[in-house]
Amino acid sequence: MMIEISIPAVRFCWTLFLVLFIVPAALQADESAWKPLLQGSPSDWPAWRGPEGIGFSPATTAPTKWGEQENVAWKTPLGGWGDSTPAIVGDHVFVTLQNEANELRLVRLDAKTGQIELNILVDQAETPRKAPKRKTQKFHNLHNLASPSPVVSGEHVVVHFGNGLLATYNLDGEELWRHNLQEEYGTYSIWWGHANSPVVFDGLVISVCMQDSLSDLQDEPAKSYLIAHDLKTGEKKWMTLRMTGAPAEEADAYTTPLLLKKDDQVQMVVMGGNTLDAYNPLTGKRLWNLPGLVGGRTVTGPISAEGKIFTTRGMRKPLLSVKLDGNQGELTEDAIVWEIEKSTPDTPSPVYANGMLFTVTDDGIAHCYRTQDGELLWRERLGGNFKASPIVAGGNVYYTNIDGNCKVVAAKDMFELVSENEVKDTTIASPAIAGGKLFLRGKEHLYCIEK
Repeated sequence: MMIEISIPAVRFCWTLFLVLFIVPAALQADESAWKPLLQGSPSDWPAWRGPEGIGFSPATTAPTKWGEQENVAWKTPLGGWGDSTPAIVGDHVFVTLQNEANELRLVRLDAKTGQIELNILVDQAETPRKAPKRKTQKFHNLHNLASPSPVVSGEHVVVHFGNGLLATYNLDGEELWRHNLQEEYGTYSIWWGHANSPVVFDGLVISVCMQDSLSDLQDEPAKSYLIAHDLKTGEKKWMTLRMTGAPAEEADAYTTPLLLKKDDQVQMVVMGGNTLDAYNPLTGKRLWNLPGLVGGRTVTGPISAEGKIFTTRGMRKPLLSVKLDGNQGELTEDAIVWEIEKSTPDTPSPVYANGMLFTVTDDGIAHCYRTQDGELLWRERLGGNFKASPIVAGGNVYYTNIDGNCKVVAAKDMFELVSENEVKDTTIASPAIAGGKLFLRGKEHLYCIEK
């Protein structure tokens, strides 16, 4: 007996097959792609570059219009300055600073009122401004010892300063432990002042030091390394040397590790010393590395989206897209998906939104690229000089220059200026968004902007 099947029936069966098998598989593959690891509540800003470490806030609404007399919920003088980003968790804001007496302090403010609740003397140290070109660090005039950002994890607050001091406090300001990494593992040789922020993962505080090895000047090279301490006790858990072979200042990096997760696997990605690599954050074992990314000292930190890493080679050298899937051992240039040669940032890190990558150069030229292939979608001169990294919230990109001016631009494939705002302060620290509020850290004041 012959059964005749009509063309519409065949089409229906094929469509059903796609819906039941192919589409779910595709969705599952997408869901298991590499993603930045969420650290704490998405409504908080617990560390450098926010809950995922990529400058993104999931807030659907955020302030887009403000000024000295408009939409400022509070404005608090800090009595000292620094380039560290505020860490905001719940009703608490934590800021590190250095004052005129060279005191290194941790300040806790009420997120609702701006009232200073705790002002803790952590350490005291001078900022070296003059030093030989190599061998010891000297600080650029735009930053001081309070450049690494604090991290809040549960009931713990981790602070790090450019003199090597690493310490942990509870939320009430009681010190739990401290180490000085410079005293324990050698004087910093980074050229322009140590500024890497720590990260916290699974009860570990992980710090990085990437610096000039001085191998051409001395028999015992200065060490670059990653080190992990127990969050509660300060006990050293592991230490991994990271000697990439980059010469002189090319070995310097001011970047912060990026935590990524796929399924149950977590990797910690590090950029600097002409190398992009990843480590197991529990053990410090290196998982893969992409060497030969020759550029210069690296300030812009890496971010991740769509299963790729976006980073620069440093010192205004090419912007890269690097694939993540299947990375093992030493990678080749085949891992690079695309590369942008010109007009890349030296200091501000990139930010991602809606299938696009947004950057701004230090002299104020913003770019928008399609992440799939690196195609330039728009380019616009914003004006002013930039050191702060842009952030994304509510479908907008926030670009803050040194002079307190912030342009809010729609995260779209065509340039659309949403608003232009200004406070009368020097703004080098990157902004933060938490609880639907925008926090701007100036040299004189901390601002809370609210609709």
